[in-house]
Amino acid sequence: MTFPRTDRPLVATCLDLPFGSPGGSVELFRDLYTGEDPLIPARAFMLQPTGRRPTVPPGLELLAVSGKTLEGPAFRRYVAALRRALAHALDPEQIGVLHLQHLAFGATPALMRALPQHPRIALVHGTDLLFAQTHRDQLRVLRESARLADAIVAPTTAMADHLVRLAPQTDLSKIHHIPWGIPNHLIDAVPTPVKRAPGQHLRLLYAGRLTAEKGGDVLIKALSVAKGIELSIAAPRAEFNTLQPALRQAVQARYLGWLSRPQLWKAFAEHDALAMPSTTLEAMGLVALEAQACGLPVLYQPVPGLREALGNSALATDFTDTTTLARDLERLRTSPTLLAALRTAGRANAARYPLSATAAALMDLGKQLG
Repeated sequence: MTFPRTDRPLVATCLDLPFGSPGGSVELFRDLYTGEDPLIPARAFMLQPTGRRPTVPPGLELLAVSGKTLEGPAFRRYVAALRRALAHALDPEQIGVLHLQHLAFGATPALMRALPQHPRIALVHGTDLLFAQTHRDQLRVLRESARLADAIVAPTTAMADHLVRLAPQTDLSKIHHIPWGIPNHLIDAVPTPVKRAPGQHLRLLYAGRLTAEKGGDVLIKALSVAKGIELSIAAPRAEFNTLQPALRQAVQARYLGWLSRPQLWKAFAEHDALAMPSTTLEAMGLVALEAQACGLPVLYQPVPGLREALGNSALATDFTDTTTLARDLERLRTSPTLLAALRTAGRANAARYPLSATAAALMDLGKQLG
């Protein structure tokens, strides 16, 4: 079979999450492959959520495949159903390369089986590594995907190292380091300066999922002994409700809702720092980079991925040590120069990660494989 050979070969890609799911991998997927003029021309698919069919952005197609699961015969049936749906939707002769979102989960084996002869680029997102650690079938899929992929893209060396620990037979020559990126317009815009007097309450923002690996419960416990803090939380409603009893006992928090990205970018300007208390690893921590681009300093746990993406451009702390965290929060609250220095360093760091560079590198890698 011959595949299209153009400067921008059409990509087939699928993220087997229901449209509307929260998460950085979803936002990156939409940034790269959807819109009126996508950075990467693609047939891009997600799952149709239950209930009323939603309005989706241009370039995104929904698959009416149910039964998503992680283990056993039900997982194999789900992958088979997803393969049939993709094979029905795609014309192999129109596709130049596959972009496999995650090395685990159902979409990767389904897409490889639907188009078995096309070049394959697998993208490591982080959750695939975490689930492979705890689910036998996902570890099997991850190892098989790493073996069958023609190229593997990791946004940080930490992600690549973690992958190799899980799949030690991986051919290291396949691994390419391509950082994820944030929208160019965030980098190009000049944020409105935030004015605050030293000693005022520190307006701290948490934005993202409130799952265990994101460290929301760790943050709440740590803030129970901090003084002079106003905490805002932008997270999915159900996850916020689960943590509300602990919140009431520990710290007064303002719930902002699960904000759209433009709403979140606006909220950045209304706070003094973003908290990133992740407990295990992050692929890159795109929300932190977006915050930096908007002029919001970041306070973070130096876990793999975040440490590489942020380094000294943000303030590393230990959210599991209440004494250390309280000290660093007090520094942010009272220092007349620290927040300003972090804003400057953060803006410079975010400028290293334009989304256009991510797209160009992925497209170039696809042309090399073709």
